[in-house]
Amino acid sequence: MNEQQRAYVLRSVEERGVRLIRLWFTDVLGNIKSLAISPPELDNALSDGMTFDGSSIDGFSRVQESDVLAIPDPDTYELLPWGDSDAPEARIFCDIHHLDGTPFEGDPRQVLRRHVKAAHEAGLTFYLAPDIEYFYFEPLAPGDEPVPIDRGGFFDVTINDTTDALRKESIRTLETMGIPVEYSFHEDAPGQQEIDLRHTDALTMADSVMTFRLAVRELAARRGVHATFMPKPVEGLQGSGMHLHMSLFRGDDNAFYDENDDYDLSDTAKSFMAGLLRHANEITAVTNQTVNSYKRLVPNFEAPVHISWARNNRSGLIRVPVAKKTNPLATRIEYRSPDPACNPYLAFSLILAAGMKGIEEGYELPEEADANLFEIEDEVLEKLGIKQLPHSLDDALRQMEHSTLVREALGEHIFEWFVRNKRSEWRMYKTQVTPFERHRYMGVV
Repeated sequence: MNEQQRAYVLRSVEERGVRLIRLWFTDVLGNIKSLAISPPELDNALSDGMTFDGSSIDGFSRVQESDVLAIPDPDTYELLPWGDSDAPEARIFCDIHHLDGTPFEGDPRQVLRRHVKAAHEAGLTFYLAPDIEYFYFEPLAPGDEPVPIDRGGFFDVTINDTTDALRKESIRTLETMGIPVEYSFHEDAPGQQEIDLRHTDALTMADSVMTFRLAVRELAARRGVHATFMPKPVEGLQGSGMHLHMSLFRGDDNAFYDENDDYDLSDTAKSFMAGLLRHANEITAVTNQTVNSYKRLVPNFEAPVHISWARNNRSGLIRVPVAKKTNPLATRIEYRSPDPACNPYLAFSLILAAGMKGIEEGYELPEEADANLFEIEDEVLEKLGIKQLPHSLDDALRQMEHSTLVREALGEHIFEWFVRNKRSEWRMYKTQVTPFERHRYMGVV
């Protein structure tokens, strides 16, 4: 532990009059969990961690091995900019350990730590910058259809002051918490927004995505607005994605850049992309983990369907943005399938594992698919070797269950629990009778 940072945290808590410190961690599905401690307990927590019953958290311990330790990471200390100004609160992300101090296999943050460390040992640092989309709706009433709070479209300046005010307040809040925002705008669908975060290392970014989702929902709720990161909340409108701009660096040099390549892509970048393409189907159950996720991954709704890559073709899975003024540091790839409902720790882990597998094994990158793939028959694409992403959670789980890469990347504990949980979700989904079925069949069958 960085003793200087630890001293700063303790001093800040005292000087700022912090009344409560929230220790944050996530379950396997990426839901934030929290323990709240008072300032006198913080020094002990930083030294020895806080014991809690892991069997009460989905995907953590079994009853017979329940107790685990939440050990705060002082580098993640931030004051919470909402709440009572007379009784300020702070948050710190935690790593979960066994009581003997070894990393806990059910902790998603520890999984990402492991993959980041492996990349570091290979001399590489994994950077990400997500474009996060979400919706603002009027307050929800049970059984009612969601109503967007505005009728805006791409880049519109909305008449509804609430939309613009909420987005600006969200940006100010994120910046206050040390999460830099690159830019934001109104997305294509009514009520849909996008905020793009500035690139940083994978672990910091996963923490930032967790903070982002909580902050957006918290600030919206305070204005009587419902914010959701559901991938496809409204039929007939595009869904919400979390496009990931990614690169690997060796020290200060962009390992994805090669000035002698027509696309400025190094062999490292090409093998990383090839790894993602080859293992895309296997990791999709994690990057798109809900039954609703697959309502977004359909043609003609701004989401990828085909496992392909190109420079400026948004119908494929991987896009290679053209860097402004051929800036070596800006060379990157954009992975377009993930949605903002995923667990970022696990999603980033599998993306990094797939890419690194491509580098280690020297995978060959397929030819660029620069046509609009939505306009080409599936049979033709199949002959060209261009496959499609899974069509449902069931399909994605079938691919994941046979993946050695995913099993090893997640570890046996999380892999087995995730599959069981998502199989249960799929079984429950299959029993549902939808309005579509009643409307289509009741009058004619």
